[in-house]
Order: sequence, then C-alpha cells, then structure tokens
Amino acid sequence: MSANKYLHWLSSETRSDWWHDSAIIEELEEAIANGAVGLTTNPLLIKLSLFAKPDVWRPMLKNIPASLTPAEKAEEIARVITTHLAAKLLPIFEKTKGEQGFVCAQVNPTKAGDADLMLAMARRLAKWAPNICIKLPVTAAGLDVLEECIAEGMSVCGTASFTVPQALAIGERHMKGLARAAENGVKPGKCFAVVMVGRLDDYLRDVAHDRKADVKESDIVQSGTAVIKRAYTLFKERGYKAILMPAGMRGDYHLTALAGAAMSMSVAPKIAGMALEIAHPFTEHIDEPVAPDVIDRLRTLPEFVRAYEPDGMKPTDFITYGVVQRTLSQFVEAGWSPVEAYQL
Repeated sequence: MSANKYLHWLSSETRSDWWHDSAIIEELEEAIANGAVGLTTNPLLIKLSLFAKPDVWRPMLKNIPASLTPAEKAEEIARVITTHLAAKLLPIFEKTKGEQGFVCAQVNPTKAGDADLMLAMARRLAKWAPNICIKLPVTAAGLDVLEECIAEGMSVCGTASFTVPQALAIGERHMKGLARAAENGVKPGKCFAVVMVGRLDDYLRDVAHDRKADVKESDIVQSGTAVIKRAYTLFKERGYKAILMPAGMRGDYHLTALAGAAMSMSVAPKIAGMALEIAHPFTEHIDEPVAPDVIDRLRTLPEFVRAYEPDGMKPTDFITYGVVQRTLSQFVEAGWSPVEAYQL
C-alpha cells in the first residue's frame, strides 16, 4: 500500500478533504488509509466493480429474487454493493458525528426528469445505511427532489453538474430545504454540489475543435477549474452552506489548482496515483485566479459562457446542456443498463 503524502497533506493540513471515486473494495481501503473520508459511486462505478470482482459480489447477490424487474434488480444489486462499502466508512461517519464518512447512492439515471420517481427512490436508498448520501442529477426535476430530501433530513449530492448555474441552483435549493427542515423540527443532512471539471473540459474541447475556435489546449484544461473557482467565490458571497465537490478530474492539475479550498474532492484511483508524483513543497492554489486572457479566449465559446456565467442557463435548460446529456447517457448505457442485464 502506497503512502500518499500529498493526499494526506491535503486532508490534514488544509481546508480540503477528499472522497474516493471507485467501488472496488481494495481501492477504498487504501484510500481510507490515505485520508479519504467519503466514497462517490455512480451506476458506472457499480458496474465496473461488479464485473471486475465477480468472486467478491456473486455470493452476496445470490439471494436476489429472480422475479424482480430489470430496474428492481439493478437497484438491489446497487444496494448490496453500496451497503457493503458503506460499512467501511461507517466508523468515520460515527467518529465525526455525521459530518464525514458518506457513501453515495445514485437514483436511476434513466429518470432524470421524473421528480416523483426519483423522490420515491431516494427515500428507499436513504434507508440502506445511516451514512448514505443520495446522488441526484442537477436537472429541474432533480433540484425539486434535492430540496425535498434536505427538508426530510437526507444527505444529498448533486451530480451530472458542470456549470456555475447548476452549482448555484444546488446552493439555493439546499438553503430552502434547510429552512423547511428547521420549520418542521427536522435535523438536516449534508449537501454536496458536484462540478465535474474534467468532463466539462472534454466537452468544450470537442466544441472548440468543431467550431475551429482559436482556443488553446492549455485554455481548455482550465475551463472546469475556472467554473468551479467562480462558483466557490459566489458560494462564499451568498452564504451557501452546500459543499462544492470537484469530480471527474483528468489530471493532478485539477487537484493542485483547487488545493486548500473548503471543498470535498472526488479523487479517482488514477488521480490519486498521479498525486504520488507531486513534488514538495505542497502549496495551496485555490486563491490563484485563472488568467484573464484564458477566460477571454474561452468566452469565444458560447458553451463556456453558458457554463461560466451565473445566469448562463435556467434550471429548465440543464437537462439539455450537451455534457449533461452525454454524462446521463453514459450512466445509463455503460452503467445502469449492464447492471439491469447482469445474470445472477
């Protein structure tokens, strides 16, 4: 097991903490040893673990009834895997009195526009373990469910989120949920606002190439960082209590650019491996802005403007934004659907 000095420094000497981004048991155990305090999973990661470790999971899945519908079977497989992983984080959850130690459980990604179905599923998922964090898509319907979950005392994580408008919508709806919880005497859970920085970079790279835009690769790889840094500033200005969560990192440059932020960073094993090579002295960079000339070039891309400006999109636009659709499709086609089809 490799001691990851950078991740230890990040979690012990800065305002940042980090969550592990994989559903492989051995990888989670190594991450916890290196300071991870949570686990971000999604249908794709559940599927990858299921197919990578059949000898681990098949004995635990043997009692799943054959009479279940495909969607019910996928949910039950996710329950078995997620609750097993949740037990690994439960000591952290208990030690921190519910501040850390969460494991994400995502609602059915084929229903990103169906608030009623997502809310009913969220209520089921919340019963799996005390440290479950419900993962919801940041669509108009998903935001309605997010507020209701907070009002009912659940912990939530907004996903399929890439933009300043989406992050701000999470922050705003979380505050409304907190107010409702207080009115009803309910102890609220935590709220995490994902910005999938690397996936936004990937999307804008395609947009730039297609438009033959005069935007450099060195600009593209800072677009997600620019978005989450702007969201971070606005969160502080507006007093939002949700915690930003950079995810989908593509290199250790995403990690180092945000070091020192009061954020929970979702770190995949590949990125954790890259962090092993970060040289001393370790330095906080969250207060260093993305250069104005970089922002100016990125602004020539309308899709960046939609992502960067606080009023770049309305909640009803979120589900149609290109990278939201791309990611939801991957969650369905490469994650949820293969789990539905898994032969028990």
